[in-house]
Amino acid sequence: MQVIDENGNKLGVLPLDNAIAKAEEKDLDLVLVAPNNNPAVCKIMNYGKYKFEQAKKEKESRKNQKSVEIKEIRVTPNIGNHDFEFKSRNARSFLNSGNKVKFTLRFRGRELNNIKAGEEILNKFIENLSDIATVEKKPFLEGKTMFIILSNKN
Repeated sequence: MQVIDENGNKLGVLPLDNAIAKAEEKDLDLVLVAPNNNPAVCKIMNYGKYKFEQAKKEKESRKNQKSVEIKEIRVTPNIGNHDFEFKSRNARSFLNSGNKVKFTLRFRGRELNNIKAGEEILNKFIENLSDIATVEKKPFLEGKTMFIILSNKN
């Protein structure tokens, strides 16, 4: 098997016993890096330190990620103008702060007979926020609720 020492220098092709002996001589571990190669590639390293550094890098990369939240705004088919403006302003602030917005329109009782009215209200929200938002999911009816998902344009 091909052996690489702790400094990255190739030691050449060695039998397994000799490779293990070299690793023990330096008080390090022999780690199989590429088992599918012919011959297989092993590296002499401190495996505990290697795992620790990998975990540290992963933690650092997770820290720099920004998770996107979905903020939900609930409306009814017979929403008033003032409520519409208020909810649009809230959605605009959510979108500007980098979140997605889910508008949920719930039908109750006989409101379910007039699904087009609900769809028009959701389309009105889409039109009102079209300058900063794109539609991720078109108006979709699921049971007694219809919803859309908007995300920031950038």
